[in-house]
Amino acid sequence: MQLLNAIKTVRLFQEKENLISLWTRWGKSLDKKHILQEYPRPQMKRDNYQMLNGLWDYCFSKTTAFPDAFEGKILVPFSPESQLSQVQRQLQPDEYLWYQTSLNVSPSCNKRCLLHFGAVDQIADVYINQLLIEHHVGGYLPFTIDITDALKEKDNLLTVCVQDLSDTSYHSKGKQRLNRGGMYYTAQSGIWQSVWLEWVPQNYIQDVKIIPDYDHDQIKVSIIWSDIAPSNIQMIVSHQNPVSFIEPHDCYILPIENKQSWSPDHPYLYSLQIKTEHDEVECYFAMRIYTIEKDQNNIPRVCLNHQPIFMNGVLDQGYWPDGLYTAPADEALIYDIQTMKDLGFNMIRKHIKIEPSRWYYHCDRLGMIVWQDMVNGGDPYHTWFITWMPSVLSWTKKHISDKHSYLLSRKNQKGKDEWILECQKTIEHLSHFPCISTWVLFNEAWGQFQTKELTQYIRQLDETRFIDSASGWFDQHCGDFRSEHHYFDKPQIIPDKRAFVISEYGGYACPVASHMSVSKVYGYGAYENLEDFSKAYHELFKQTIAPLIKQGLCGAVYTQVSDIEEEVNGLLTYDREICKLISK
Repeated sequence: MQLLNAIKTVRLFQEKENLISLWTRWGKSLDKKHILQEYPRPQMKRDNYQMLNGLWDYCFSKTTAFPDAFEGKILVPFSPESQLSQVQRQLQPDEYLWYQTSLNVSPSCNKRCLLHFGAVDQIADVYINQLLIEHHVGGYLPFTIDITDALKEKDNLLTVCVQDLSDTSYHSKGKQRLNRGGMYYTAQSGIWQSVWLEWVPQNYIQDVKIIPDYDHDQIKVSIIWSDIAPSNIQMIVSHQNPVSFIEPHDCYILPIENKQSWSPDHPYLYSLQIKTEHDEVECYFAMRIYTIEKDQNNIPRVCLNHQPIFMNGVLDQGYWPDGLYTAPADEALIYDIQTMKDLGFNMIRKHIKIEPSRWYYHCDRLGMIVWQDMVNGGDPYHTWFITWMPSVLSWTKKHISDKHSYLLSRKNQKGKDEWILECQKTIEHLSHFPCISTWVLFNEAWGQFQTKELTQYIRQLDETRFIDSASGWFDQHCGDFRSEHHYFDKPQIIPDKRAFVISEYGGYACPVASHMSVSKVYGYGAYENLEDFSKAYHELFKQTIAPLIKQGLCGAVYTQVSDIEEEVNGLLTYDREICKLISK
């Protein structure tokens, strides 16, 4: 990993270049009347739902007063900055983006109507018939509103007002920047995941938590109800006889007969039907367990189902040239996951973003392990301190405390509290998915604080998964991994009671003409053709990664799945038309 080669593509003072229009095959063939129609919540399905994706009215405004008129049509759920939205305008921090659409619903005496938003970036006020029914803060997590009591018999209107402070505030923003460039990308805003309605009974199942007790061949099921838990609940596990419970329980225990383990080579999923007198949902789960166990040489090893597994991972930031944060089709999500699996990866690190539930569902059914990053927040970053210093002066990676709140951009207490709450909600939301093995708290010290305390807190929320407390540097000697990034120096195994992982490496740049959104590119190394790029990748793995596995390396994450704007260090081009990696 040669620093001089990398410097060729690392530009500290670049001029902003307009993006060249790029489209994916799915964006080109998009049917505007049938946008992302797949059921958005595969972990808990019902039959009675209505998708609201499609053309809505929109306008930009300088005030929170209801607009007198709308400017045009926006294609939901694509953010206004994206090509697929048909708007292509940046929402500024001092502006508001208004959406409006009609609802083809009316009240029902026996049903409740739930309005679901997959994600709205960043602050959303939701109105039904101009009555404010929800104020939501946070751009990455789903939220649900019971709108029943606000509905009229007909002519119902749904209006959403969005503000996005982007990187001018402490709110979680990922790698979005109003002034994009290098490893930071176009800021997007507004509704960017599916919107849908669901009809449920008066007392309905709000959520189901399924924890596999792998070693005892059973599962533990907890049900969250909208009201008092009913009696007479029936549960049916795949190909097993129904089990009935007359009285409600905090936790239901169900045995699993002839257990089939989940793994990347055998991604077996069980279904679980839950039925009451008035409600019915279909869930799924997998029998698997993640542990760290010592081998015969007393070296800690990552294990899946008590068998050592090397997590050969790839970094995935989930950007699309035509949809930005939003994939143009369900098939596009599947393509990325399956292509990485075909290239030999068994793990994806989902980097600084939370995907729609269907992405995790596809990882579950295709057999792809996931490391899930928490979305970073904090005040504007001191790049010299958190990026360039540890990259160039490697000794600083190990000797910096997380108590430097100013240098780590975490002086704002409201921002800290909000981030902790979002961590909790992220785990509540994503713990359904068997593919997730690891929670990654902080990446390269972005907004890092109270690492030890937060590691203990996350452990209390979920003791079934690993915790990567500090990915990259500024390790605070906690969590399950000693987790390092190595782009410019050669890694070495350092004895530690924790498992050793290289949570980022590689990042080789290989521009492919006619498949880039800029002409001036960024990466950690430069190769002019696919043959040289592929040779460099295979040599890097063979000479640097493979020898360390025997010494104790438990996982490694190559940067990255695809090109993104100026970053051309993907295994795929940004438009997903070219796979740069030629198999040996």
